[in-house]
Amino acid sequence: MGAVYAVANQKGGVGKTTTAINLAACSADAGHQVLLVDLDQQCNATVSLGVARDASPSAYDCLVGEASVAEAAQPAGPDNLWIVPASRDLAGAAVELPRLPNYETRLRERLGPVRERFALTLLDCPPSLGPVTVNALAAADRVIVPVQAEYLALEGLVDFLGTLELIRRDLNPTLVLTGVVITMHDERTRLAHDVERELRQHLPELVFKTVIPRNIRVAEAPSFGLPVIEHAPASAGSSAYRELAEELAAREEASDVSVSRLTPTLEAGEDKSKAQLEGEDNG
Repeated sequence: MGAVYAVANQKGGVGKTTTAINLAACSADAGHQVLLVDLDQQCNATVSLGVARDASPSAYDCLVGEASVAEAAQPAGPDNLWIVPASRDLAGAAVELPRLPNYETRLRERLGPVRERFALTLLDCPPSLGPVTVNALAAADRVIVPVQAEYLALEGLVDFLGTLELIRRDLNPTLVLTGVVITMHDERTRLAHDVERELRQHLPELVFKTVIPRNIRVAEAPSFGLPVIEHAPASAGSSAYRELAEELAAREEASDVSVSRLTPTLEAGEDKSKAQLEGEDNG
């Protein structure tokens, strides 16, 4: 049975969609059947792979029971890669889903019949902790958390880890936090290095060795409807995502790490980081 990963963070603009798209493309390029489920009402993963924004059936149709995942999945450009496209209708899911029976586990139920078809399923989550993201976390086996190399990274991560613990307790006790991937890392700035250092210090078991650089080829690839490994295969961004995909595969059998014991450590690290930055500003 294939693994299901949620790519999630409640903070927007951290590279969730870019990470989901390119991990999916790298795995498909290695010969695996891969499914990407776009759960974000902005439809960014959908259009970034050259699929129409109004494609139907969509992830929304799957959540409300009007279509199966098998019906909604369609080829997404690169060989072996399939996508369940998003829809603007997902904007109303926060109101509609709670009215449905067992709404938190609707995606898990609909993914069940196709899990054996795909070696890897990636769920691209919206930048919120509403019913759609809850569905994704309830359906996933593992979670990847992209974190931008900026000051507020630790603060957002603390909140998200608390949410993961609630999901594990109430809906999905086998959910595993696979790792945190640092994105949009600008090698030229001290801030990026400081954030990376703090994350590695407080989450040594979880932060991926691979760091995704801030790279123009990664940023422009969606406008061509292609993942960066096809748009600019020799770019630094392409190389980084290939390395991340290899590292992810190596972590597949990694042991679980309790997120509940990580939260106090991160909170302490966050306070320390604030004090350091305030000291630098005063100096």
